[in-house]
Amino acid sequence: FVHLHVHTHYSLLDGLGKVEDLVSRAKELNMPALAVTDHGVMHGAVEFYLECQKQGIKPIIGQEAYVARRKRIDKSAANDTRPYHLILLAKNYEGYLNLIKLTSLANLEGYYYKPRMDREILSRYSKGLIATTACLASETSRLILDKDDKKLAETIGEYREIFGKDNYYLELQHHPSIPEQQVVNQRLKAIAQKENLPLIATNDVHYVRSEDSVPHDMLVCIQTGKLVSDTNRMIYSGDFVLKSAEDFQRAFNDVPEALSNTLRITDMVNLELPLGQNFLPNFPLPEGETEESYLKKIS
Repeated sequence: FVHLHVHTHYSLLDGLGKVEDLVSRAKELNMPALAVTDHGVMHGAVEFYLECQKQGIKPIIGQEAYVARRKRIDKSAANDTRPYHLILLAKNYEGYLNLIKLTSLANLEGYYYKPRMDREILSRYSKGLIATTACLASETSRLILDKDDKKLAETIGEYREIFGKDNYYLELQHHPSIPEQQVVNQRLKAIAQKENLPLIATNDVHYVRSEDSVPHDMLVCIQTGKLVSDTNRMIYSGDFVLKSAEDFQRAFNDVPEALSNTLRITDMVNLELPLGQNFLPNFPLPEGETEESYLKKIS
């Protein structure tokens, strides 16, 4: 089993675990790989890549992307303040570059409360990427809970078309204390069987060890401007921790393929970053101009 949904402290005021601590814990649990999927950013990608190499496990670089409910350019307070979540993982260097491009466009064109992508740019830059349906804030989860079967089937079909049937996974999460998660899990299992779609199991990791739940709760209070004593606030109900493979075998003993598919994805990933080089953009110059003369002119 490999964790494919992991937030570091680069998921600002949401993830608590530091890169080195998360990688060390995965190594301690004898896991062959680990993913990083911070919210809407890739701030920790290179640090994570180097730390995994240092500790001898395979790095899987990804992101928990925000997907606009309509188009990324739509910015209406009534409709566009709560984007959906979607996990994206880079299979190779092409996928890594596409993830960078999507992140840039989400920030430059789609930023409205969060950096948002949409189906248009996901379709344009989907090569080399694996997608999974993410958490309760995903489009699929919301449609399941809203009992909108028609829209659910359309959405799954669209994402399957965008990423390809071998690169799109339905994501189960182990949070028994959240009733909605159990509803979503059961429905996703049924869809996977009916539509021949692969499942994966994740834990939506936000901290390294169980005892970190208390400082993580304080961190969420800082994010939301609440006091720990306030009962009417966002509370992470469950163990959002880097669990062992044994924990997952017990939790998902009815769908062992959801665990083995995390290893299947790990095998699909072959990412090497060309570090130690400068990649400078090529700016085409007007005829008769040098870089220096043109810079002076436009300045």
